[in-house]
Parts: sequence; structure tokens; C-alpha cells
Amino acid sequence: SCFFPVDLIKIRILILSIGQREVTVQKGPLFRAEGYPVSIGCNVTGHQGPSEQHFQWSIYLPTAPEQEIQIVSTKDDSFSYARYAQRVRSREIYVERVQGNSVLLYISKLQMEDAGEYECHTPNTDGKYFGSYSAKANLTVIPDTLSATMSSQTLNKEEGEPLELTCEVFKATAQHTHLSVTWYVMQEGERSQDTKIISLSRDFMLIPGPSYTERFAAGDVRLDKLGATTFRLSIGRLQPSDQGQLFCEAMEWIQDPDETWTFITKKQTDQTTLRVQPEVRNFQVNMTAESTFAEGKPLELVCVVVGSSRDPQLQGVWFFNDIEIASVNAGGVLGLEKGYKERASQGQLQVSKLSSKAFSLKIFSAGPEDEGAYRCEVAEMARARMGTWQVLQKKQSPDSHVHLRKPTARSVGVSTKNQQQTVWEGEALTLLCKADGAESPLSVSWWHFPVDQTQPELVAGLGQDGTMQLGPSYGGPSNHGNIRLEKVDWATFQLDITSTAVTDSGIYECRVSERTRSQARDLSWSQKILITVKSLESSLQVTLMSRQPQVKLADTFDLSCIVSANYSDLKVPLTLTWQFQPAGSQDFHQLIRITHNGAIEWGNFLSQFQKKTKVSQSLFHSQLLIHDATEEEAGMYQCKVEVYDRNSLRTNSPPKATAVSHPLRIAITLPTSKLRVNLSSQVQELFINSNAEIECSILSLSTGNLHLAIIWYFCPISSNESWLKILEMNQTNVVKYGDEFHTPKRKQKFHTEKVSQGLFQLHILNVDDGDQGRYHCTVEEWLLLTNGTWHKLGGEKSGPTELKLKPTGSKVRVSKVGWTENATEHREVAIRCSLESSGSSASLFSVMWYWYGENSESKMLVHLQHDGLLEYGEEGLSKHLHCYRSSPTDFVLKLHRVEMKDAGTYWCKVAEWQLHGNPSKWVSQASDESQPMVLKVLR
Repeated sequence: SCFFPVDLIKIRILILSIGQREVTVQKGPLFRAEGYPVSIGCNVTGHQGPSEQHFQWSIYLPTAPEQEIQIVSTKDDSFSYARYAQRVRSREIYVERVQGNSVLLYISKLQMEDAGEYECHTPNTDGKYFGSYSAKANLTVIPDTLSATMSSQTLNKEEGEPLELTCEVFKATAQHTHLSVTWYVMQEGERSQDTKIISLSRDFMLIPGPSYTERFAAGDVRLDKLGATTFRLSIGRLQPSDQGQLFCEAMEWIQDPDETWTFITKKQTDQTTLRVQPEVRNFQVNMTAESTFAEGKPLELVCVVVGSSRDPQLQGVWFFNDIEIASVNAGGVLGLEKGYKERASQGQLQVSKLSSKAFSLKIFSAGPEDEGAYRCEVAEMARARMGTWQVLQKKQSPDSHVHLRKPTARSVGVSTKNQQQTVWEGEALTLLCKADGAESPLSVSWWHFPVDQTQPELVAGLGQDGTMQLGPSYGGPSNHGNIRLEKVDWATFQLDITSTAVTDSGIYECRVSERTRSQARDLSWSQKILITVKSLESSLQVTLMSRQPQVKLADTFDLSCIVSANYSDLKVPLTLTWQFQPAGSQDFHQLIRITHNGAIEWGNFLSQFQKKTKVSQSLFHSQLLIHDATEEEAGMYQCKVEVYDRNSLRTNSPPKATAVSHPLRIAITLPTSKLRVNLSSQVQELFINSNAEIECSILSLSTGNLHLAIIWYFCPISSNESWLKILEMNQTNVVKYGDEFHTPKRKQKFHTEKVSQGLFQLHILNVDDGDQGRYHCTVEEWLLLTNGTWHKLGGEKSGPTELKLKPTGSKVRVSKVGWTENATEHREVAIRCSLESSGSSASLFSVMWYWYGENSESKMLVHLQHDGLLEYGEEGLSKHLHCYRSSPTDFVLKLHRVEMKDAGTYWCKVAEWQLHGNPSKWVSQASDESQPMVLKVLR
């Protein structure tokens, strides 16, 4: 954390006349170092108005002494110029209020560009201007030249030992400054608090820390200045409380014009780690010695004291089979028992004190007589007043049994070449058998104890003459080239199994034999080693993941197959197969197979996968990327991994391990249609024989590769009529007319146009009375899939547009008299439709007969046109019914032989036609319908 040593506020207090304002700042010039904080005080007296005054700070730079640069204000947050705005916002520069009429300007980290003349200004709160409203102080920013260095080291001391550390302090400040140097220790558990040891103040006074006052007074703690730059800390006798991280801190001080001292720089040295081992009053005795020795070789036993005080007076005594044989008293005098004194005089034995806490018994040429139990006894001694030695405490080591090593010709060591006794199935295994001793012709045989078997099997043998022999189980064709035994040097034999199997686990024994002339039979030595061959399948796992199990139609989705195994660093050959089960199927089919050598094999199922699928693969990871998803790709996916070893690849054997991932379901979701069509109702009123334009307005569309289809519908004014399809323009712009509008005349009259992406129009030429009614459109969105098929995304119906004709003066009136008749099956029936008047002589009439049954929609039966032509609604009706005009006011529909299916409701629609236009043409200008007429057919 950063703290600011607050400069003393030096405010000159003047006796002013009442009501006279005076602003004073800290007396300058001030010298401060780059990178360190500064505070400048400002005070106002003699003011009127509120007790809490506002202050504004500005600077005049040496490069432009007449130009004011605003820094910070207690009144206006926007006071700062851009040069200082960021530092003010980050609180690197701020104003702290001491009292209502007194503040401090803080700059937490000085820059060289901060040098200049600082002005403190107080806005006027008086009734009139009277006095001074600002004051200035000059600040000079000087370079930081202070350095403090001490080499970092770790010291291990014991309690009571002395300590000396030196610190080099150097400064090159041009101004007159003083130094202070302080030594600190930071103890464990107190990392946020440093303990002061001793300091040399700027006034050249030595001041100990509170914890070191008594030791300083006793002369145990000192600080000395050696030359111009070296300061030495001395501690006469270390205590455990001195342990921790020791460092030196130097501070540079300067005297301001008001004669107060302010520090301007501070540096700390690297830390020295001091560990103080407390004195141990109690101790233990341990003895170190080899448990066996060779005849004629040296035997040394060392007795070590653990603990005790720093400079103990110790006496050591040696025992052999509980008999004292040698001693070294506290004064260093040697004592030897009979027999050992003679051996010592001959240079065969030496008893010595290696250090203040270690004794040695060394026999330079040990023999069988030195085999037995050794023990040492150590006593701590103190010299009494009369000069004699007094035993303070006595301790013995445990017995150490030393045996004479029996001579052997050789020893055999068995190891693996890579020092690993566990291998994976298919890995190579190399066993080394090494004999020691003098060089001689040797033969070797390797034996294998399979798991759970006590009888070994011969693996291979190598005679002294170099003849190699393979065991019965290892010499067959299946193991050809898999076993190799070679002689590395005269004493080292190497057995190689190039590709291990799980059955190769077990104990391997190396038997080394040597034939000598002096022995009746061969000398033999052996050693065993346990080898474990782990199955590849035991740790093989396959995981299938997808970031998007729910995939939108036409989107891209990916699947990741991750292979995890403990032998991932072996780079074993593996083959990966992607499989797919379509929705509704019970079987998985191969999509793609990537073999161990990188070959790709596509399955013959769903050939579209090959055109839209990308596979990327590394050793233990495969990614399947499928573009333009369709419903055909919905279903279950899984990946299958087959792991091989080198031998199985060479012999075309089955894989060593197989794993299949869990199935992962991919669902193809349809995108949501955003199609919106204008639903408002409209009315158009036109003159007869004019042209009409019915609009279908699209308000919004879905995004993507979409195509539109439009269908126009018409409902005549008759309440009995249903909606009739006029025409349809599908998503490929092919136009198809409805059944009622399929005649050439109707095709010429109605056609549609795509005006823009959001507007379609239905054009109706030469509107007549038969065109009156309601119109609407249905718009459909279609998505073209990559397989060439179309998918309907959505559809919406528009609001109706009613088409009316302006009155022409003509009025057709059909008689509204109801009619009901019961007719017997196979009889002839005549149904009449009558006009109330014959109309104008310039008029022609047409009639259309309609029918609907109990469970069927209405349909047009026959149309007697104004020119006398007959048009039947369905092919074949002409044989069953006939329509004619029996008088100027009567129209007749005759059914020749009624059937049961003819029962239902009949009605007629009569239209009046007149000549219009130039050139003139017949146009329907009025129409009317009859009341429903019910026909019942009896069997």
C-alpha cells in the first residue's frame, strides 16, 4: 500500500484588519524527488461567508511561466485541464481538506514535468474584493539518486553466535541532504509488520528498536558507519528471536525553507535469511557403520552427538561386545585397552575426535576378530572448581552389529532398459542381466514364470560359444522375430521382446553360469524381476460429444470423438469408424472409416453424407462436421475405435482393443417462420368493365435461402359459395389455375404479378358482376434443401379485399319463392328459376345452377351462358341433366333420372349482360340468386 508522509503545513498567521482575506501557501522553493509523493499546504484567513472555503490549484510551467494550467478544484470536478484530468480521476492528484479554511494538495507520484510554480486560489465569498486571493510556491523535481544494496544470502547460525551484515548506501543529489539508515527484521507470521533493530537518524543519532533497547544498552547490538557509504550491523550473541528476513532501509532527507526536515527518497536492500538454531541442552547418541565388511578392508564406526549445547565438553567411550576398548576424554586424551593399544601402535587402528560432537573408531585392516556388536557412550562433562571433570549427563548409542562379508564369486543384477517394470500390450520390453567380478566366459538362460504358475518356461539361452536356443513356447512361427537375445559385453546379456502380450506378464529369471577347472560343476548365480504387461483394452475409453444436439434445418453441426487411454503417449495404431442409426431404424450403419494409416473408407449407406461431410482427425481425437443438415441426418451417432499393436498389423490379426462410444442423438429442428402478411380488410369499388388490382402485402420474412409461393382465392357474393382457388404461383414461379378458373377465358382475365419481394398483385381484367366478392391471398415460405427437395417453412393468409361494382341502374330480381319436392328414384324432375321481369330488350341473361348435399361442398352443375352456350361443371353431367330457358322470365334445370345422390339443395344465379366499351363487348353488370330449393329422393 502507498502512504504519504505528510509535509508539515507551514502557514504564516498574520494579524489582519477585520474582513481582509489573505491566502498563504507553504514557503518555497521545495525540492522533491521524482517518483515520490509531495504535499503542499494552503490556508485562507480573514474571509467572510461560509466557514468552509473552496480552493483551486494551478501550475505555471518553466517553459511557459505566464500560462496558467488548471490542476484540481474542491468546487468544480471539470476544473482540471486535459494534462492533469486523468491523474485527478485516478486519485494520483487530489486535495485533502484539513479544516474548512485549510487544505493539502497531494501528488502521489511526482514526474519531472510536475516542476513549476504552484498557485493556490480561493474563490471570493466576501461582500467585496479585499485582500489576497491566491499565493504561489515553487516546486523543483530532482532525480532519484539514492541506492541501497546488500547481497542476498541465507545464514544458518546457532544461538549465541555473532552476526555482522553490511549495507552500501549511495546518493548523488546536488542539493544538501542527510541520510538515515535503519535495519529491520521481518519474522515469520508477521509479514505485514517489520521489527526495527537499530537506526542511524538524519541527525546522526543511534536509536534502537523497542525490542532491542536493552541489548543495545548492553553493547550486544551495534550500528557502525565504515567510510562514506558502508553501514555495518553487529549482533554479539544471536537469540532465536533474531531469526527472519533482515534488510536495510535508507532514507534521504532535505531541509525546507521553514527549517523542517522532509524525506524525499527511500530504498530497501535485498533480504538476508537468518536461521538461528536454539541451544539444545539434551542430546542423543547415534552410531553409523556398515553392517558388513570385507576381510582386510577398512572398517570405520562414527559416533555422532545430536543436540547438546553449542560448545559442549564431551567424552567418548567405545565398547565391543560390551567390553570397553577405547576412550577419548573431554581434554582430548586417548585411552586404549590391551590388544587395541598394540594395533594402534602398528597403524592398524585409530581412535579420534572428528569434531566437538563426533568420535571415530577406524580399523584399517579388519578381520574375523572384529565381527560383533559395537556401542559408543558419550558423557557431557563440566570442569569443577578444583580442575576436575564432572559428568553432567551420559548417553549410549544402540548396538550396531557388524558382520564379516562372506566371499562370493559373482553377483547378478537384472533390470529393464528404461527402468520401468510395467509396459503396455504391444510395447517392446528389454531386459538386462549383468554379472560382476573378474572377466570370464559366461553362459546365460532367461526363464519366465507366468502369472499364477510355479513352473518356469525357458524363453531363450545363450551358451559360452554363442549358440542361441529358444524355448518351446517362443520358437514357433507366431513368435518369429519377436524374441532376440544378444551379448552386449562379456558380463551383460540383453533379452528383447519386440511386441509384448498380456501373457508375457510374470517373473523373469536370469541364470548366469560359469565353468571353472577347479570346480566339479558349474558355478551358477541368478536374479529375478517382476514384469507386468497391461492390456490396451483395460484403459480404453471413447467419448462422443456435440456442442449442439439440437440442430436447426440447413445448419452445420459437428461431433467430436475423444479417445482416452493411459497409454496416449505410445502413439499406438488405431482405426476409427463413425456410425449412424437413422430415426426409426434399429441398426447402425458405417458412415466413414479412418484406418490407422490414414486411409478413408466411406460406407454405402446414405450417399449424401459423402457430399456434405468433413472429417478431421488427430491421434486421439476425431471431428465429424456435417453441413446443411436435413431431416435425413437426424438419428443416433456413435464412434468405434480399434487399437492395434505392431505385431497384429504385421500378421493381419484382429485389433488388440475395441471400444464404442455411447450413442448420441442428433435432432433436426425446423427454423421458426417469421412470415407476416397484412391482415387488414379492404374494399374496392370499381366501374364495370374496368381493371382491378388486388394487393397481397408481406410485412416480414424469415432469413435464409427462402422462396415464396402465393395462392389467390375468391369467394362470390353468394352466401352459399365457398372459397375458390383462382391460381397458384409456386416457389419455382410456375403458375397453375384452379379448377373453376382453368378455361382460356378465365386465364386471360386473371393473372398475378410479383411487384417486389414484399408485394404481390392479382390483376383482374374487364371486371363484371360475376367478379364481385371477396379475395385473399395465402403466402408460403419454402426452404430449398441441399438434396434438392423443398421444405415448407410456414404460411399465412392475408385479410380479405372486397370487390364491388358501382351501380349501373340495372337490377335483376329472381323470384324468392321457396320450393321443396319429394321425387321417387329414377323419375324426371324439373326445377324452375323465374325472373320477376323480363328486363331491357338490350339485355341478355345467363344462369348458373348450384347444388350441395348433406356431407359435401357446393358445386356448380351447369352454366347457360348469355350467348346460349352450355358449360357443365363436371364431365358426364350432360347425360344426367339439362338446362334451358323456357320463356323470357323462366329458366329450367331438368334431371332426367334422379338418383339417391341427387338429393340436396339447389339454387340458381341469374346475371344480366349488356354491351359496353369501344369496341363493345358483353359485360355482366347485375346478378341475383334464388332461394334454396330442396329436393328429396325416395327409393
